[in-house]
Amino acid sequence: QVQLVESEGGLVQAGDSLRLACVASGPTSDLYTMGWFCQAPGKEREFVAAISWSSKTTLYADSVKGRFTISRDNAKSMVYLQMSSLKPEDTAVYYCASGASSYFDFDTPWRSFDNWGQGTQVTVSS
Repeated sequence: QVQLVESEGGLVQAGDSLRLACVASGPTSDLYTMGWFCQAPGKEREFVAAISWSSKTTLYADSVKGRFTISRDNAKSMVYLQMSSLKPEDTAVYYCASGASSYFDFDTPWRSFDNWGQGTQVTVSS
């Protein structure tokens, strides 16, 4: 019942910034935790960032701390990922995700999310 749609990604140069957006529809109860994951070719899908309903809690993968910022606007049913100081290693398909609970474990971050967007390509050139 939940639908998540990411904005278009893009092609940027190393050091540039890019903001991704995701619009969510469906029961609010299924949108308590919002997050972003990424998947590079030949690799497993990796956790990037997560945010609670009230935005009081934000969590980031070590690889993006200090560079990426997750935020949300519940009135607009939107979640954002502000990406700065982009690196070629950030090149991946980025997925918006949502979950119904506040549970989170860095070892198994995917367990917090039940719904996924289709993904959007972000390419960072050197």
